[in-house]
Amino acid sequence: MASRLPLILTPQRLAAWAGVALALALVVWLLAPVLAPFVAAAVFAYALQPLVRKLRARLGPRVPQMVSVLWVESVALLSVLGLALLLVPILARELPLIQQQLPALMDRLQNTLNPWLAQMGLNMTLDMGSLKEQLVKYLNANRDDVLDSALSSLKLGGSVAMAVIGNAVLIPVALFYVLSDWDRLVALVVELIPPAVRPRFDSFMQECDQVLGQYLRGQMLVMLVLALYYALSLALFGLELAIPIGIFTGLAVFVPYLGFGLGLLLALLAGLLQFVSVKALVMVGVVFGMGQLLESFFLTPRLVGERIGLHPLAVIFALLAFGQLLGFVGVLMALPASAVLLVALRRLREGYLQSDLYRPVSPDAPSHEADAT
Repeated sequence: MASRLPLILTPQRLAAWAGVALALALVVWLLAPVLAPFVAAAVFAYALQPLVRKLRARLGPRVPQMVSVLWVESVALLSVLGLALLLVPILARELPLIQQQLPALMDRLQNTLNPWLAQMGLNMTLDMGSLKEQLVKYLNANRDDVLDSALSSLKLGGSVAMAVIGNAVLIPVALFYVLSDWDRLVALVVELIPPAVRPRFDSFMQECDQVLGQYLRGQMLVMLVLALYYALSLALFGLELAIPIGIFTGLAVFVPYLGFGLGLLLALLAGLLQFVSVKALVMVGVVFGMGQLLESFFLTPRLVGERIGLHPLAVIFALLAFGQLLGFVGVLMALPASAVLLVALRRLREGYLQSDLYRPVSPDAPSHEADAT
């Protein structure tokens, strides 16, 4: 078969490939801040390209490709914007409640902890009066002072603000061009692969695409089911912010443990401010405990599939490692790179198990000592 063509790796070829890999790694490391919007556009384009192809097939050849690209990109950007805007009603609702109920909560905390400390034999009391005054003063600060502080922060971090605004504009533009020219860009990359290794490269990339595609599709289904579960479960407990917190928690679980923890903190804070009782702790314990069991023992095995092999801890490690090395660009590259490394490790393992290094020596095989005699 063509995929079994022999590949002769001479020391010169190995040195050449190593030099190319080091040069590419150096370029990516040096240009990481500049590459961030383009890498983001490439990652989003990879995820959205199947939708563009399906829409083009439905609309037919008479409709320009630009229409499909614009429609898919608009829906994706609106979805990301909607996820970010979910935090707006949460903050708008909880900040005034914190301002109103924080003094009472601190008084209750002091009245609860001081007798407990006395029972434990600790000769100390908690006096939260001064802390409460400082917090109330801060929360009741003049809006003009807050505005002045924000403006001064913008002046000090003007370059950061301009970078964020620039990326917000550049990423959609780059995404449009990458989606429009996806097939041509892929063909240009494949053309650079030597013909001797083309069959192996095609097989390798097809397996990577399959692993990453299955992971992304399964994870999307998990996110949608969990968003519905958290929203309905929190609503049954009577939480007023059940819908935004539930949807945000479900969609944020794409980042393992971090999204779950953030949603748990938001629900706990909202519950304490609304119920001001142990009901908030019961609600968080029941809803998020059942949600974690549902995700770990049913949704992830059924929808994502353990055969894919992208363990949550591996995803977390990849995010932290690539983020430490390349910053935001590394975070964007973490998941695709994890899929590529996973497939590479699988193939190395299969090659090792089929090699003479692993196969046991047959007892009937002649030994070197016998040959010597």
